[in-house]
This record gives sequence, C-alpha cells and structure tokens, in this order.
Amino acid sequence: MIGKIFVGLALLAGIPLVIALGLIVSQWPRGAVADSPGGLDFSAQLAGGAEPLPASSVTMSDATHARVRHLGATTADAPLVVLVHGSGWDGGQFDALALGLSRVGDVLVPDLRGHGATPDRRGDVDYLGQFEDDLADLIEQYKREDKQEVILLGHSSGGGLVIRFANGPHGSMMDRAVLLAPFVQYDAPMQRPGSGGWARALTRRIVGLSMLNSVGIHALDHLTVIEFAMPETVLQGSESHRATTAYSWRLNQSFSPRRDWRAEVAALPPFLLVAGTRDEAFVAEAYEPHFSPLTEAGEYLMVPGVGHLDIVNSARTLAAVTAFIRDE
Repeated sequence: MIGKIFVGLALLAGIPLVIALGLIVSQWPRGAVADSPGGLDFSAQLAGGAEPLPASSVTMSDATHARVRHLGATTADAPLVVLVHGSGWDGGQFDALALGLSRVGDVLVPDLRGHGATPDRRGDVDYLGQFEDDLADLIEQYKREDKQEVILLGHSSGGGLVIRFANGPHGSMMDRAVLLAPFVQYDAPMQRPGSGGWARALTRRIVGLSMLNSVGIHALDHLTVIEFAMPETVLQGSESHRATTAYSWRLNQSFSPRRDWRAEVAALPPFLLVAGTRDEAFVAEAYEPHFSPLTEAGEYLMVPGVGHLDIVNSARTLAAVTAFIRDE
C-alpha cells in the first residue's frame, strides 16, 4: 500500500513537468519575422547620418570579450555614462547621442552579450542575470575613481535593464538613471500589444519555461522565446550582420524588469524618463501616472511627434539628458 502511495505521489509530481514540456514543444520559432504589420520605423536609422564610433574589445571577468565604444571625459568631474541599447541591435544605435553626451560625460557604449556584429552566441547568454553582472564588470573597469558618479542610460529593453539593475545585486553602483521609452513588462499599462508589432512572444513556451524555472530546472533556458519583426531592408542590407532577431529565455528575462515591476521602479535612483508621443511600442503618456505613485525620484519629458526609435536621436532628448547630467 505504501509503495502504491509513493508511486501515486510521484505521478502527481510529474504531471506539472509533463504539462510544462508539452507547452514548450507546442510552439516553435518561425525564424526572422520580416515586415510584419506594425513594427518599428527604421527609416531614420537606415538613412545614417552619424559617423560610426570606433569600437574596441575589452576582456570581461569571465575571460570573454565585449565590444565597446569609449569617449573619454573632457573634465575631471564628468560622470561615467553607460549607454544600454535596445532589443535586436547594438550599441551603434547611440553613435550620435554618445558623441553629443561626450561633452558632459565619460561615455561608454557596449554591445550587450549576444548582440552586435560578432557575438560569441547570438541571442543568448550563459545565465539569467548575466547582463547585470556584465554592466557591473564594465563599470568597475571604466570608473576612474570611487567618487566618480555613474549614470546608466537605457533605451527600450535597455531601459528595462536599467530598471532591473537598480533593484538587483549591483544597484548601489548606479547613482542616477536615464530611461528612453523603457520596456517595463508585457502586461504593464504602457505596453502596446506585441510592442506595436515589433515582438512575437512564444507565450506557451514562456509559460512552460517559467514552470520549469519555478522548480529549479534550467536545462532548457537556452530555447528561443521571442522573435522580432526586423524590416526586410535591415535583414537584406549591408548592416544585417548586426541584427539579432530572436532571444533565448534567459536572455529575454535578463533584459527586462522582474515580474514585480512596481518594486523595480520604486528602487530607481533619481532618474529622467523621455518618450515620444508617437511611440509605436509603448503608450508614452502612461509612464508618469503609473511611475510617480511608486517613486518621487523621477522627471518626465514627452517629446511631441517622435516615435520609438527616433527618440534616441531627437534634439530634445540630447538637450534634456545633457541638462540632467549637469544637474541643471
């Protein structure tokens, strides 16, 4: 009788595992989702304008190499300003903004792990939370002295990573933050469905992997859970080698605030949030009403007529961030 009870309990315990695996295998990636309805407007980015900043390789604490752009400070008291790019692209999205901010900051622009022209493993990281460790590693390497102020600036998913960083194990390393149209969570009030057509989430697979993670099973964390609607003009263009069109579970989780996004936002240091009123991915006007009850640390700027990608190179953005860095 006791043996039958143990067998029954084992079968019951295995049911959630079977359900999780069933959800995971029931949904597969489609590959690059080019030119889907909606999506983001890449026209300004493809038109060029700013000269690419020179990039170099830096050795990380795990002996891998990261590609970074570094514009040294022009004044001794300039803060270290780390620019964190959004999903699907690399630090080159900040070429113009980084040059503009170099007048007031010691600017560092990395390609996050799994991104850029020559990543070790595109669209994946080694473990959940590695982006935070990488940013902390870079801050330690480039911070000139203990008293130098550190400002993290992130756009879109990069903004979500900055929010996550604030409430993580290295949060004390950041003194202030700049959030450019940040991703918060898939069900946050400012989120448009599928980020306005940019992202296709493999929802059943995400649920299954969440179930496995909840019981400490991480063997399948490398599986793809989200794909991006990268325009055909990018995928077939001369810069296609820089595009990252899909993310693994562990990378995608590492790139956004944790599920309790309100606690993440509440942990932010003094910050500036800038978004455009024509943002295709997020409802820009929803940030302040939902952030301000959680923290009094924020300043907010809505830029009329500017979309999700173009907010990075808006003259209003450069002026506002420059004033924020100068604490004006």
